[in-house]
Parts: sequence; structure tokens; C-alpha cells
Amino acid sequence: MTRIAVFAIALVFVAAMLTGATLFTVEQTEQVLITQFGQPVRVIRKPGLHAKIPLVQTAISFDKRLLDYDVPAEEVILGDQRRLIVDSFARYRINDPLRYYQAVGPTEDGIRARLNSIVSSSLRRVLGNEKLLSVLSADRGRIMGQIRNEVNAEMRGFGVAVDDVRIRRADLPQENTEAILSRMQSERQRVASQARAEGAEASAKIRANAERDRTVLLAEARASADNLRGLGEAKAIALYAAAFQRDPGFFETWRTLQAYRDGFGSGNARLVLTPDSDFLKLLRQAPEAAH
Repeated sequence: MTRIAVFAIALVFVAAMLTGATLFTVEQTEQVLITQFGQPVRVIRKPGLHAKIPLVQTAISFDKRLLDYDVPAEEVILGDQRRLIVDSFARYRINDPLRYYQAVGPTEDGIRARLNSIVSSSLRRVLGNEKLLSVLSADRGRIMGQIRNEVNAEMRGFGVAVDDVRIRRADLPQENTEAILSRMQSERQRVASQARAEGAEASAKIRANAERDRTVLLAEARASADNLRGLGEAKAIALYAAAFQRDPGFFETWRTLQAYRDGFGSGNARLVLTPDSDFLKLLRQAPEAAH
């Protein structure tokens, strides 16, 4: 191989290396900051193929999508002096790569530390003026909007726009939870005892009213029965009297026969009488037929 051929191959190899060091691709999800000897030169946001000066300029890419950051759970003191364990997260995007690079450098670790500090401070500041009921109610949206606006205003200086800050979970400390559960249990027991007492009182009233109504009904029934019995006996006596008046002999005979039936019907009765007793006269002589 001649020197010219070797030189040509070397030239092609160098050209390929220079081309690879010169051209670069910007993806749809990226934005690129070009630095020259460490100094920012320009920002490229348009996707596609771009060029830079090899060995002199450096392309630093930043994600332009919405990014998530989970803020570590921390204890916050509310405005009513309640303690709350708050677990939150933030969504942000890099909207100014140049400012971002000047503030925290080319990596995400620096901005996450700043974001954690700012979100934590804003949470403490805003929640420190709110009561527990507001944090746990529908009013939380207003509170989180205020926190997001504060965090977004402070993060603008880092080239970052904060789209949202949310509380994922808010729990009471363990000792507070146990105390609240104990109070809730005591309150439930008090309500249950009150309900039982009111039920017992209502039951006693119902029983008393029922007993009173029963006594009144029985008294009225007895009075009605006594009245009907008296009317029946009076009517029976009147019928007996009328029958006796119509035929005293028959009535006397009939009554005597009834006495025989009641006295001798069982077969075990014993009567000590003289043979000439009036009670036995029908046994001695049959009654005469009425004319």
C-alpha cells in the first residue's frame, strides 16, 4: 500500500471522527445547551440534526418533559398546633436550560436538592397558617395552589417551572393517632350509652303505657262482664218468677228434680234424712198432673 493510500485512509478516518464530533441529534423530548470551553453559547430546542465545533464546543442535553420529584415525608406543625406527617410530590419541567445550567449545572441532582428545600419550606410556611380541618377537607386544593405558586416563583431563578405540588398522604403521628382513636372510642361509647339509656327510657314508657292500657281494658271488661252477668241474672230471675207464677206446682216439681240430679247424680252422695222429709216426697208419691 502506497503512502498516498495510507494518507487517504487516515484522512477519511479523521474526517469521520470530526463529522461524528461535529454533528449531533436533538430528540423530540430534549433541549440542548451548547457550551464553548465551559461557557454557554446557545440553546437548541428544535429537534433534528445540528452541528457544533468539534473539540471546542460541548452539547449538554436536558429533558423538556414533565418530571416528577417525591419529597421525603416530614412532620409539619399546623396553625392549630396539630402535628401532621406530610408526604408530597412535585411536577416540574426545565424551561430555561441556560439558567438551569448556570444555577445547578448539567445534572438533575442539584435541582432536586433545591426543589426539596423550597417545597419543604413552602409546606411548613403555608400549612403553619392552616388548621387540620382545612388540610383534610376540600379546602386542600386552595392550600396546594398557594404552595405551588410560591414554589414556582422561587424556582424560576433556576430555569424551572413547577406545574404542580400535591400532598400524597397526610397522617397524624403515631401518638396523636392513638390519642384520637381513644377519644373517638370514648365518644362512640358515650353515644352508645346515651342511646341505650334513651332506649331503656322509651321502653319503660311503652311498658308503662301498655300496662296502664291493659289495666284499663281489664277493668272495663270486668265491669262490662259484671254488668252483662247482672242483666242476665236479672233476666233469668224474671223468667223464673214468671214461670213460677204461671204454674207454681210444675216449677216446684222441676226445682225438686234438679235438686235430685245435683244431689244424687254423682252416685257418691250421702244424705241423712227422715223418711217423711219433704225433700223425698216425689220419691214417695208422683206429682199429680195439672188439669
